[in-house]
Amino acid sequence: MKGKTVRANWSLRTKKFALPSVFLLCIFFFLAGLFGSSFFHHSQEDEYGMRAKLLEKSTAEETEHRLLHAGESGDDFVTSIPFQVLSWNPRALYFPNFASAEQCESIIEMARAELTPSELRLREGETEEGTKGVRTSSGMFISASKDKTGVLEVIENKIAKATKIPRTHGEAFNILRYEVRQKYDSHYDAFNPAEYGPQETQRMASFLLYLTDVQEGGETMFPYENGSNMNSSYDFEDCIGLKIKPRKGDGLLFYSLFPNGTIDPTSLHGSCPVIKGEKWVATKWIHTENLLQLRSKVLQR
Repeated sequence: MKGKTVRANWSLRTKKFALPSVFLLCIFFFLAGLFGSSFFHHSQEDEYGMRAKLLEKSTAEETEHRLLHAGESGDDFVTSIPFQVLSWNPRALYFPNFASAEQCESIIEMARAELTPSELRLREGETEEGTKGVRTSSGMFISASKDKTGVLEVIENKIAKATKIPRTHGEAFNILRYEVRQKYDSHYDAFNPAEYGPQETQRMASFLLYLTDVQEGGETMFPYENGSNMNSSYDFEDCIGLKIKPRKGDGLLFYSLFPNGTIDPTSLHGSCPVIKGEKWVATKWIHTENLLQLRSKVLQR
């Protein structure tokens, strides 16, 4: 009888505590899941936040990486310059906020009084009269060493970091202004020896720094992107294909040559007519050869 009484009492106790125990277990697992989800969410936020902070670092800031000793021409810090791949054919990269508004305005003021009608390099057999209207902008050339403000030197150094090509391979800046209806028909920045004669050096890449916003028109266009329009009757004037709208302070890098040195046919590009507003751009053409050494060789001949 005693054994039965004990069993009955134990059964009664388990029945009393069964429901509260299940309830407590449910609360425990709910809280554990909520905490785990919150922890995972915050971990992701922390990861994305760290990536964003790395992109925000300026070129003059040191990082916590283990840095190696740099050579005379190297850097003693790690830099990150954000960019977007716009196209693989042609190879075109977009650099948002590459220069500040103050830097852009300084370049414009420096160039404004020195502008002259933009010139066009002629193919064999071409004349200025026959190519009139192809390029209607005005511009001027200035090297970073001639800029007393130092702004162009800062920009030139940043372009060298972005392209991984030394400053010595770059021409002087070509500062250009496009007013309403002014444009530049589609063309190549590299010079085909079959059309222009032998070339001691080639323009392998071009970096465009947009100095102003443009209210309407003025886009940089690539009509042959991914081979489009190459088999049609494209007349080099139509503004079609990949189009990049100028935004103040942003940069555009594209390559005119393949790695083997031949001209990329999809690098054909032009400047659409400005419809409203004014377009200012600073262009840096980058060559296959060290231009300082090349000039020195020419002088020694």
